[in-house]
Amino acid sequence: MKVLMKAFAAALVLGAASMGSAQAETVKIGVAPEPYPPFVSPDASGEWGGWEIDFIHAVCAEAKLDCPISYIAWDGLIPALTGKKIDAIINSLSITAERKKAIDFSDKYYNTPTAIMGPKDEDFPATPEGLKDKILGVQVSTVHAAYAKKHFADSVSQIKEYSTQDEANQDLAAGRVDAVQADQIALDAFLKSDQGKDCCKIMGTVAPDLEVLGPGVGIGLRKGDDKLKAKFNAAIKAMRADGTYQKITEKYFDFDVYGDDVQSN
Repeated sequence: MKVLMKAFAAALVLGAASMGSAQAETVKIGVAPEPYPPFVSPDASGEWGGWEIDFIHAVCAEAKLDCPISYIAWDGLIPALTGKKIDAIINSLSITAERKKAIDFSDKYYNTPTAIMGPKDEDFPATPEGLKDKILGVQVSTVHAAYAKKHFADSVSQIKEYSTQDEANQDLAAGRVDAVQADQIALDAFLKSDQGKDCCKIMGTVAPDLEVLGPGVGIGLRKGDDKLKAKFNAAIKAMRADGTYQKITEKYFDFDVYGDDVQSN
C-alpha cells in the first residue's frame, strides 16, 4: 500500500510539473488607448477592437503566448517597453533606424502608404509645393511628424503636433489646420465617418523615404529579446502561410495590407 501511495504521489508531482511546463508564457502587450480605426478603436461599450487587436490575439495564439494588453499613452509605449513594464508593442509602430537605436523589431506585419488629407473643396498635391504656407497637423512622436519636419518644414507655415491622430482630424474638420498627414488607411477610415465624408478628402500619397517611414510596421521588442522575436517572426510567417492573416484582413479591408517593402505608416 505504501508503495502504491508513493507511486501515486510521484505521479501527482510529475503531473503538476507537466501542467506547469504546458502553461503559456505571459507576454504583456502595449497598445495606446487612442482611436486609430480600423486598426484600433472602441465599440459602443468602450471595448477596444479592430484589425490590430484581432492580430494580437491571433499572433499570440500562433506563438502559444498568453498576451494581456496594457493600455498606455502612445508616447509612453517605448519607455514602458525599455522599462520592462510591458514586453512588446503591437500598435502600428513603424520600423525605423531612429527607433532601432532604442528597441528591436520583429519582421513587418503590415505596410500601407502615407497620405495627406485636406479640405474637400480644395485641391493641392501632397508635396512641399502643394503644402506651401499651410498649417500641417501630425501626431506627436510618429514617423509622420519626423517626415513632415524633414520634408515640409521649409514650405509649411506651421507643423502642429497632436497627442492623437483623431485630434488632428478634428482640427482639420474645424478648419484649424489646412491638412494632416497619417497612414492612408487610417485617414480613409475617418473619411467614411459622417464628419469626414462631409469635410475632407485625400490629396495624395507622399514621396517615399525609407529612412524615415521605414519598411513597414513591426512588433516592438526590447533589445536582446531574441527568443521572443523568433517566436513572433515564426508566428507571422505561419499566419501568412495558413490563411489566418488573410481571414483577419478580410474583416476590415478589401486588399492585403501586408503591402510591399518600400514604405509604411
